[in-house]
Amino acid sequence: MAKLSRRVFTLGLGALGLGSLLPLGCTASRPPPGAPLPSGGDFLLTNAYLLTMDPELGDIPGGSVLVRQGQILAVGRGLTAPGVPVLDAGGKLVLPGLVDTHWHMWNTLLRSFAGTQKTEGYFPTIAAFGKNMRPGDLYQGTRLAAAEALACGITTVHDYCHNVRSFEHASADLQALRDTGLRARWSFGWPQGLTPEQGLDLEGLGRLHSDWTAHANGGLISLGMAWPGIQRMGGRAPEPLYREELRFARERKLPISVHASSQRGATGQIGEFARQGLLGPDMQIIHALFATEDEIQAMADAGTAVSVSPRSEMRIGYGLPRFLAFLRKGVKLGLSIDTTVLTGNANLFDVMKTARDVENARAESEFEWTGRQLLELGTLGGARSLGLDGRIGSLTPGKRADLIAVSTQQVNMGVAPDPVNLVIEAAQPGNIDTVIVEGRILKHAGVLTALAPEQIVSEASEALAQLRARTQWR
Repeated sequence: MAKLSRRVFTLGLGALGLGSLLPLGCTASRPPPGAPLPSGGDFLLTNAYLLTMDPELGDIPGGSVLVRQGQILAVGRGLTAPGVPVLDAGGKLVLPGLVDTHWHMWNTLLRSFAGTQKTEGYFPTIAAFGKNMRPGDLYQGTRLAAAEALACGITTVHDYCHNVRSFEHASADLQALRDTGLRARWSFGWPQGLTPEQGLDLEGLGRLHSDWTAHANGGLISLGMAWPGIQRMGGRAPEPLYREELRFARERKLPISVHASSQRGATGQIGEFARQGLLGPDMQIIHALFATEDEIQAMADAGTAVSVSPRSEMRIGYGLPRFLAFLRKGVKLGLSIDTTVLTGNANLFDVMKTARDVENARAESEFEWTGRQLLELGTLGGARSLGLDGRIGSLTPGKRADLIAVSTQQVNMGVAPDPVNLVIEAAQPGNIDTVIVEGRILKHAGVLTALAPEQIVSEASEALAQLRARTQWR
């Protein structure tokens, strides 16, 4: 068998599940509608500037990553792998895939739909449309969001589905994730319009849990609970109800996510969780803008994670988000898209940059937060907050092969001496050449390899038109 050394040649990505032989950066063709996901192949990615986010490996100019059966086998310089296809990543920054920690993907069907008056704001909009959504609508919204995630370099999402109207709705939402190949936590939530006395459909959640292998896409998707909390839309839930929901999740070892202390009027919610003994390492608090110092310490002591979505939180008028207040007390923190009804897009580069801008402005200092700290938050930190840092979040041998290649050849990326700050300050989704999840190349040469974007947008548009007619909403 011939030995592949540093010589890089044009190879057939058929061995990688792509159907044509291309080094990174060559022109790719769009797949036909309904094309199956590529299989995860073996390959050696070479000649890259590696931002490993592994504290022991650091950055590796001219580095290589060897992938076999969806796993990172080796990282370093001058790697060889006899018989393994080689991908030349010259001119690319290669880093772990970005990690989103909270996203209502179903309502991407309503992108930028929040109006200019209170009756047409975010919450009235999603409530009105959500009540009229059929399973196929959830599929279309989540598939659109998942395709955008891949285009934007997000390889892991936390799909917080708070419009589970039936088992069929849940199944459709999960099908969208399976069809697109994302890694995900999928959190089972409540239907829009739920009253405080009704509670989650625990029977439906139990049914999913008992047959989870049918939905897990070979382990790419894990199950969680989107808990409505104690204070819910319309009032306070009865204590036996919310305690039973938590008992149900914890008995099955399901991670729990809940919105809390997101706005000034919700101050004290996290403290109540702490007093009632509800916090734990299996819980993720979302937003937490108005968490007190004591509440932050309680979350740190309990091992509870926090997800912050600065663009949506400021857009909706909750206030200025906080990040360093959590990190300095040891709280596991992640960043999120939240909802494109408010943010308009799923650009996690902009989310990272916004986070730094907010903290620097608060401190009145240019140097409050470094680019490397931000990049860690968008990769390894996000993975840690979801309990996935043993599998993803850094280019570490033994972890799963979730990574992205960012081109430095476009005009907005040249010329820069600091690759980390270049990613945080300059990179945009259009600079992402390649996206790999579990060893599957899902974006290459700037093109989604297993999805047909025009078809996805067309079908989502048709679904929205029918939904608007049923809802009779502007």
